[in-house]
Amino acid sequence: MDFAIPPATAALLDRARAFMRAHVLPAEPIVLAQGVDASADIIAGLRAAARAENLWLPQMATEAGGLGLSLLDHGMLSEVLGASPLGHLACNCQAPDAGNMEILHRYATPAQRERFLEPLLRGEIRSCFAMTEPDTAGSNPTQLACTARLDGDHYVIDGRKWFTTGADGAAFAVVMAVTDPAAEAHRRASMLLVPTDTPGFERVRNVPIFGHAGAGWDSHAELRFVACRVPKDSLLGPTHGGFVIAQERLGPGRIHHCMRWLGICERALAMMATRAVTRELAPGEHLGDKQIVQAWLAECRARIDAARLLVLRTAWLIDQHGFAAARDDISLIKFHVAEVLSEVLDRAIQVHGALGLTDDTVLAFFYTRERGARIYDGPDEVHKVAAARRILARHRPGRAG
Repeated sequence: MDFAIPPATAALLDRARAFMRAHVLPAEPIVLAQGVDASADIIAGLRAAARAENLWLPQMATEAGGLGLSLLDHGMLSEVLGASPLGHLACNCQAPDAGNMEILHRYATPAQRERFLEPLLRGEIRSCFAMTEPDTAGSNPTQLACTARLDGDHYVIDGRKWFTTGADGAAFAVVMAVTDPAAEAHRRASMLLVPTDTPGFERVRNVPIFGHAGAGWDSHAELRFVACRVPKDSLLGPTHGGFVIAQERLGPGRIHHCMRWLGICERALAMMATRAVTRELAPGEHLGDKQIVQAWLAECRARIDAARLLVLRTAWLIDQHGFAAARDDISLIKFHVAEVLSEVLDRAIQVHGALGLTDDTVLAFFYTRERGARIYDGPDEVHKVAAARRILARHRPGRAG
């Protein structure tokens, strides 16, 4: 088994690391301190630098203006960019826009591409993805309650959504709504493109997360749709094809997320090690001299490396054989890497002591924003049960192999 990184990919990763050191990491404390609204010029500068370094749209095909990377190569790049909250944003591959670009590229009509996809690819606008609802279980999207009723040449949308990432300031939403309540569970819903200035579209609030409501791309909104009318040609993809599109969106998204989380883990581990060797407890005695801290460092190193191998193998499997062949692996990486992320961040904060709880380092930002990793895109428990059921099915009596 050859673990060597191809020369072209290695050069891309080196370029990305240099970009992060020269541009993103110096800007990070300024943006996090002064907030999104006051940092528009800084973010625009980072995006211009990413274009100049040929790091723009790594998730997209070359015909869409992207780098045309395999899922495996993009996964490795995503880890590098994930070391800062601004890395993916700088390269226009941040959630939820990256996933929205991918499904628009596949399903959008020419008119939809011109109105929604092209300005998104150019970085002129942002978008959001409205699926999760406050009144139905996010772990069971077949129970969605938000409806889109056909009325002549329009769909009329009524319902509530929340945890709609980046809705604050977004130009449009991809809305998953029930278009046929009587259909079988996975044929009830469709995807609709809804400009956020449409009458009846209301952003109720940015939902506070651990006390932070956030703003712009760093926020999760509650939305309300009240007789929100959009033309029939707002339908994205086939009628009642919402679940198929959602799954196509989530598959590569989980690779992107997991590798981004590993980038966070690497940053946190480096900070933990630096703190351990520089924090003096008494003359000549440092935190790193304590065996428990040494054990934490070794455990985190092993778990990060093991998690990375699992994710990269899953990305390779998808590239070679498609998503169906990697169903188990996608479930495994989702909960495993999320748990590793939680553990590494917790250890890093513990080693930093009271400093780790403050906004004087990036650790508190990562901790409050990324604890949701074990909940969104399917809670850990759902992925564990789904993987276990498939494992059990392969070992039932009478099953060949």
